[in-house]
Amino acid sequence: MNRRGYIDWLRGVAVLIMIEAHTLDAWTRVADRSSAYRWAMVLAGYGAPFFLFLAGIGLALGAGSRQRKGLPDHEIASASLRRGAQIFAFAFLFRAQAWLISGGTLRNFLKVDILNIMGLSLMAGAVIWAWGRSRPVRIVALLAAAVVCTMATPLVRSSELLNAWPEAVVSYVRPVPGRTTFTLFPWAGFLLAGAAAGLWLDGVRSSLGERSACLSLGALGLVIGVAGYGASYLPSLCAHSEFWTSSPTYFFVRLGILLLLMPIAYGWSAVWRDRWSPLQEFGRSSLFVYWIHVELVYGGISRGIHKALSFETALAGFVLFTVFMFLLTVAKNRITQWWKGDRDVQPTEFSPAGRGA
Repeated sequence: MNRRGYIDWLRGVAVLIMIEAHTLDAWTRVADRSSAYRWAMVLAGYGAPFFLFLAGIGLALGAGSRQRKGLPDHEIASASLRRGAQIFAFAFLFRAQAWLISGGTLRNFLKVDILNIMGLSLMAGAVIWAWGRSRPVRIVALLAAAVVCTMATPLVRSSELLNAWPEAVVSYVRPVPGRTTFTLFPWAGFLLAGAAAGLWLDGVRSSLGERSACLSLGALGLVIGVAGYGASYLPSLCAHSEFWTSSPTYFFVRLGILLLLMPIAYGWSAVWRDRWSPLQEFGRSSLFVYWIHVELVYGGISRGIHKALSFETALAGFVLFTVFMFLLTVAKNRITQWWKGDRDVQPTEFSPAGRGA
């Protein structure tokens, strides 16, 4: 199938949320972190789930594309494992770049960020895909793994067994102050659920079928989101669960919203079919944007405004910085096209899949 523009559109939305999260977090002074700032941070919390969920969709679509080319399952799984390992290696390369530019300690080099979690989750998804022998079995296995991942989060975070583990290892499974915000529990669940959704989409062979699949995913998302929100008012099954961090109910609320956006993105992209889309442009270059903007926002070049702006000024800074990053992205894409001499070349995307995504 041709490249799915609505996936790029959703990834572009994730890029906007990512930039909003980082600029407001880095530049807003502590005294101005009022209720408006906190609500902005609630929105910011959807950036990482977006990227992980869409990476899971890309994993499934990429595997399906290779299947239709006649590659055996073991080669497909190996390719997905290599891509996961590559993303994991990118995480350390990214930290090395930050160290060279802004300095720091070995502790900073071992921080766990979204690329670390994405790489390991992709490898886990590839193993589950290889274990299953049919699309239905793979979907069930991926969903089961996603549920286990989120339901186990409160237990993992409160487990005393991890106290004896090295901090560098523990930071991959539960938050360690100063070392990580992202952990495999529950964040890997978004990627695994996305891979299940991607397998569903990969099973359709027509525009009508894809539209129906997106509508079905949206309806499922509505049910999951409402059920998760309703369950948040019930007594918790785990004494150590906190709604905004380790609660399975919040995981399902966010997953429901991600699924609900699928038919919206499909419908929007259908209206703007064959037209240039700024969000799709951003989405196809999301890895580039991530790689460049973090150092610009948190690094030495902007040190003078770190935690120094009012919320309103930081919000204006977010808008201006987004425009700057978009112009930089367009320039990079045009230079890449000119260099390769191919008008159809697709820019790098923050996803494990190729043109099938």
